[in-house]
Amino acid sequence: MVGGIKVPDGGLAVPSARITRDLPMAERLIVALDVPTIPQAHALVNDLGSCISFFKLGFRLQMEPDYGGLIDRLITSGKRVFLDAKMYDIPETVGPAIAAAARRKIDFITVHGDEMIMRAAVEAKGSTNIKIFAVTVLTSLDDDDLRRMGYRLGAKDLVRLRASLAVKCGCDGIIASADDDPDSIRELAEMPSLLIATPGVRQAHGDKQDQKRITTPGQAIQSGADYLVVGRPIIAKNNPLLAAKSFIDEMESARPESK
Repeated sequence: MVGGIKVPDGGLAVPSARITRDLPMAERLIVALDVPTIPQAHALVNDLGSCISFFKLGFRLQMEPDYGGLIDRLITSGKRVFLDAKMYDIPETVGPAIAAAARRKIDFITVHGDEMIMRAAVEAKGSTNIKIFAVTVLTSLDDDDLRRMGYRLGAKDLVRLRASLAVKCGCDGIIASADDDPDSIRELAEMPSLLIATPGVRQAHGDKQDQKRITTPGQAIQSGADYLVVGRPIIAKNNPLLAAKSFIDEMESARPESK
């Protein structure tokens, strides 16, 4: 029992990253364009070349001139866009925003794990291809942080509670740490096709920075993460392309078929 949700007896045998397991690892690495300016974002995309096809856009660039132009140029050049909007507003605001993102051919978009918000997002998605990801617990938060915020559940239990609710609301995926054990989340939620994107990924020799619940690229893949979302460990390097390839190599070495 997790937060009042019963764990299925003898649950589904959920293979690691069931939906995405045959995708090339380069397509499962999402690079966060968390840079100060739009020109820097374009330069970074150019530096990564054909190696990276999927990019996350978050709050940092939203107030910069031509943010919309960046989205359009990424999409028209064949790149995929993960819009980390973390929508947390009334359904009447969230719904039209999701519909607008779908019209712009955004691939993934995040909303907070509130039931009314998730239901509004899923309804607005309709038959379009955009995928709705629910935010569970930020990887910069641990049990002590959540306790201070007034939550009675620890991070893992809160993630599982919100994941089960996200599935009931019809979301396509969730954002969760690999430390939360993606495969067990799918089993608990009784949805083997649930997509899980994992932030807070750091190589063994890397700096944790402000992340508290971290994992290595290999551990994330082994635990069942579909997509890895990586920012500073790649974009802050002198050679982002080399750093990205290093992450992809670690991911590839952990592919179940390679064991």
